[in-house]
Amino acid sequence: MAPFRKRLARWVLYGICAFIPAAYVFAKERPPRTTQRLPPPMHGGFGAGYFPDIELTTHEGKRVRLYQDLLRDKAVVINFMYARCDGICPGTTKNLRKVQDAFGEAVGRDVFFYSFTLKPDEDTPEALHAYAKANDVKPGWIFLTGSRADLDLVRRKFGFIDPDPSIDVQKRSHIGVVLYGNVRHEQWAACPSLSNPEVMVEQIRWFMGSDLH
Repeated sequence: MAPFRKRLARWVLYGICAFIPAAYVFAKERPPRTTQRLPPPMHGGFGAGYFPDIELTTHEGKRVRLYQDLLRDKAVVINFMYARCDGICPGTTKNLRKVQDAFGEAVGRDVFFYSFTLKPDEDTPEALHAYAKANDVKPGWIFLTGSRADLDLVRRKFGFIDPDPSIDVQKRSHIGVVLYGNVRHEQWAACPSLSNPEVMVEQIRWFMGSDLH
């Protein structure tokens, strides 16, 4: 099994997901175009008691709380990244820009995009603002930074971890997955960040159901 697939498999096994359709995690083709009922709300503990309500700073310099401001009752798309990256971060950002365009005005209203830096010492609000501007990021997509300890806690709470400490300390081991969730229903799923963006749109739209208009 390739290193990326090993990391992705470990993410599924050790992550926080209350519900992850395996076919979506490794999807190569589009989901079937049939009417499907989403599973009922899980209420499995991935709410206010699970996510720490720590303070972070947006790329626009605004102070926000992780749970109360960013997550509570929202549909979200999440990834971890860093601005000065010669790996897959640029490709991931490019893919998510296409996803953002596909959702149009729903972004920032029905679904919210959050990118958390893995290098808060480098990625100041100003650096993240420049990165967002360079990638023509539209409203509804927020880049976030904070203290190193807080960002590491956020990363672990979202399941971007590896049980092997020698791999877990490597920043590049946490940038290959896009996580999306319906926080109200406490349901989460994921896909490779370099998936076909059209497939990502369909997966996210299916998973969010009626909460995404």
